[in-house]
Amino acid sequence: MIDSQRRSLFWIVLAAAGCLALWRLSDILLPFIMGMAIAYFLDPLVDWLERFRCPRTLGTAIVIAVFSAMLVTIVILLAPLFERQILDLLKRLPSSFSDATARLDALTHRLQMEAGIPEEQVQSIQQTISERGAMALGWLASNVGSLVTSGLAVVNVLSLLIITPVVAFYLLRDWDRMVARVDSWLPRASADTIRAQMREVDRTLSGFARGQALACVILAIVYASGLTVVGLRSGLVVGVIIGGLTFIPYVGTIGGAILSIGLAVLQFPDWISVAEVAGVFAVGHLIESNVLQPLLVGDRVGLHPVWVIFGLLAGGSLFGFIGLLLAIPVTAVIGVMARFALGRYLASPLYTGAPRPAIFLPNERDPVP
Repeated sequence: MIDSQRRSLFWIVLAAAGCLALWRLSDILLPFIMGMAIAYFLDPLVDWLERFRCPRTLGTAIVIAVFSAMLVTIVILLAPLFERQILDLLKRLPSSFSDATARLDALTHRLQMEAGIPEEQVQSIQQTISERGAMALGWLASNVGSLVTSGLAVVNVLSLLIITPVVAFYLLRDWDRMVARVDSWLPRASADTIRAQMREVDRTLSGFARGQALACVILAIVYASGLTVVGLRSGLVVGVIIGGLTFIPYVGTIGGAILSIGLAVLQFPDWISVAEVAGVFAVGHLIESNVLQPLLVGDRVGLHPVWVIFGLLAGGSLFGFIGLLLAIPVTAVIGVMARFALGRYLASPLYTGAPRPAIFLPNERDPVP
């Protein structure tokens, strides 16, 4: 019992120290966490090259070079479009809001004439909507401006561009050696159990993160193309945002619907065009739920959507953006550990009520319970 308590205390202290270090160093961890994530995602490709007798260092250099070239190409092609559409969207928001307010005034006047609503109530509703809309526009403008001009944002972008590729390269090159070194540090009595749980964590995390990330990329392409075809301004930006939001189960779907249909209501004077935008979103959701989720993610990962949402909210609340990045790996580990602990509990006498087996000590005849 004393040894068990010491081991438990050791792991509790180690976890607390890790959380404290994460909290204190959260401002500088972004490029390292991004580099680790890139290395984790690209490790199967380097392993595949190694099967063809390609040296690990050369395979890592090839994979990183191809990955970097793809990112640079995407940025060069899409950055001007993104900038143009974002600026256009910010310029059009006040006028679009004014048009929507005018249409709302006409609608409320019609309701007042047909339903007999008192004029004082109608004016109160219109004033409330106008005030809330003005507050939302002011908040958006101030936060976007501060985000762009923030010195910390510039430092983070520079660190991502410079440090992240270096961290990703060295982690990817030494990935197998690091795994072997950590494996050599495991307590020998529990090494097999820990290895089994870590394999389950890797299966869960890779199945969810890699599958969901690929699904987000496909959905971003579908939404951006569809919204651009139906004529929604800033359709490229909106589609990419919706594709990224779908990484969060349910919340991304609902948020994407509100964003796309809300912008359509502000832009289009007729409801047919709004219905077309809603149709694009409905098609994308059908593709996601019936094709991408079963094929790329599936139910085998064992991460319940509610657990994922809770993990993201908790990580963001505790550690900010770094917490959001670490939320999925941490929730995967906690989920695997919880299932393991539950299995141990269901097999224990505490659940079954069976008496503990007798233990015979040397040179003793009577069993000791």
